[in-house]
Amino acid sequence: MPQYFKEVRAEMRHVSWPTRSQTIVYSAVVIGVSVATATYLGLWDYLFTAIVQKII
Repeated sequence: MPQYFKEVRAEMRHVSWPTRSQTIVYSAVVIGVSVATATYLGLWDYLFTAIVQKII
């Protein structure tokens, strides 16, 4: 088991971690795309619900 943790530690040194500003930008992009997707799907849901209610 100790060998596993040594290997994990060695691999973690090879990881290219993003900078603080990159993390903030990437997070903002993810939040923006999520909000845009939710809005898009919400509008389609509202449209289809209104159409089905008029039919019924």
